[in-house]
Amino acid sequence: MLENTASKPEASRTSPSRLFSVAPMMDWTDRHCRYFLRQLSRNALLYTEMVTTGALIHGDATRYLGHDEVEHPLALQLGGSVPGDLATCAKMAEHHGYDEVNLNVGCPSDRVQNNMIGACLMAHPTLVADCVKAMRDAVEIDVTVKHRIGINGRDSYAELRDFVGQVADAGCRSFTVHARIAILEGLSPKENREIPPLRYDVAEQLKTDFPELEIVLNGGIKTLDECEAHLQRFDGVMLGREAYHNPYLLAQVDARLFGETEPAISRADALARMRPYIQRHLQEGGAMHHITRHMLGLGQGFPGARRFRQLLSVDIHKCEDPLALLDQAGSLLEGR
Repeated sequence: MLENTASKPEASRTSPSRLFSVAPMMDWTDRHCRYFLRQLSRNALLYTEMVTTGALIHGDATRYLGHDEVEHPLALQLGGSVPGDLATCAKMAEHHGYDEVNLNVGCPSDRVQNNMIGACLMAHPTLVADCVKAMRDAVEIDVTVKHRIGINGRDSYAELRDFVGQVADAGCRSFTVHARIAILEGLSPKENREIPPLRYDVAEQLKTDFPELEIVLNGGIKTLDECEAHLQRFDGVMLGREAYHNPYLLAQVDARLFGETEPAISRADALARMRPYIQRHLQEGGAMHHITRHMLGLGQGFPGARRFRQLLSVDIHKCEDPLALLDQAGSLLEGR
């Protein structure tokens, strides 16, 4: 569906701004979600779901890497721990036109731990440094790392500083810091996003100790007011679930954080811009809910919002004319 695998011209490759980004989220930040979020903000950096090196090397790489040109600036997040495999996948990302490749050193799930992916790699800073170096040697696009402030059993600031220092020595200049430790046993991934306390002060100390590095803050950020406050101390902010569940906050990002003067897009216009994309998806045999499941958050905070969500999440499965249903939902957004 809507494949675009052509590489971007070398001259167009510049480092993307990480002032504001939307986090990689499994099962959520697929290409349809990213296309929708791009209608709301021209400048937000968007990330793919994490893709493992094995999936790219042994699976259908074009399916995993395909995207629409409108999604840029766009980063691919990789899961892996074999330097050579990561270098191969970074080359694939570059060939497919991605603006950045990011290494996942933050996911705490048992499944990824068993494959030496994610937060467990914080216990192996030398290996992460080797992975970063291999990718940097292979590509011209940026190589970045997203990580926690520690893991259980390795959660001192000295160990975190050593981790960042070693990876920085390998050439990484940008670190996105989820300001919680990860508990690798006994907590689910969801609990790991909520139970370990947020420690913004630890992330701030990293910025103090490594002023030359780009430090992007992630974890628990819910409003643009909070973003503006954090940007007094950090180089960028990354929002996760709040950006997904309340996507219309992205409509203010370009003006408030990037200084643009164009008026924010309305909810109604955002949905209208999605209609041709949805129509093409339907013509190619797709189902409308593949896309509209990511748009339910447009229906918040106004009379008729609940009906809007019902139309696109429940009624959609028993409708013979999905585009008519989309138009009906759009009418609830008029003037909003």
